[in-house]
Amino acid sequence: MTPLLSLALAMAAVQPASAGPRHVVELFTSQGCSSCPPADVVLRQLAGDGDVLALGFHVDYWDRLGWKDTLGSPAFSARQRAYAIRRGDGGVYTPQAVVDGGGHAVGSSSRAVAGLMGTPLPVAVTLDRGAGRVGVGGGEGEAVLWRVDYTRSATVPIARGENGGHTITYVNAVRGLTALGRWDGRPVSFALGDCGATPGADACAVILQAGSEGRPGAILGAAD
Repeated sequence: MTPLLSLALAMAAVQPASAGPRHVVELFTSQGCSSCPPADVVLRQLAGDGDVLALGFHVDYWDRLGWKDTLGSPAFSARQRAYAIRRGDGGVYTPQAVVDGGGHAVGSSSRAVAGLMGTPLPVAVTLDRGAGRVGVGGGEGEAVLWRVDYTRSATVPIARGENGGHTITYVNAVRGLTALGRWDGRPVSFALGDCGATPGADACAVILQAGSEGRPGAILGAAD
């Protein structure tokens, strides 16, 4: 075997199973949180990294300070709490980044977020927008394939609350999740459906995640 071929095989061995993102970062953020803008910048940077699917989940529990988050949803607050319950640490705060459905860190610390990116997502997921199909490869465990509808970019002038008087641009703000089907470890294809169908969304991605919407577990694969 030539040295060049040996190098090529070694590089292939450390590549993720999927040609899509190696990791998924969920930032729980709020327009009413004064600590969140630096984390929103980190998410914007991550969104430009082809190895990362970066998603912003706007929570609604800061609305009590006088500004209703225009991208917020109680469903996203519930998702954040469900992660904390599963981990058993009770950690619910903003800005909070959850990586691959597992560990969490302060979202404004790019170093801390990167430190949670260990083994790449293990299951290959491919998205064929032209055919409207999602392919999921084989693997271990069971999971649900979710279509995540999001807004690519939204510039919001904030009139009240802790960020009152500031105009902030948010990227990949999630608007809704739709279950496309269950995966039992065998290779399978799913219909994508209407990408970006949730009101306010203009794009979509897919994530393969153990558990359910109310009890999210580890993310096994993703494509965008």
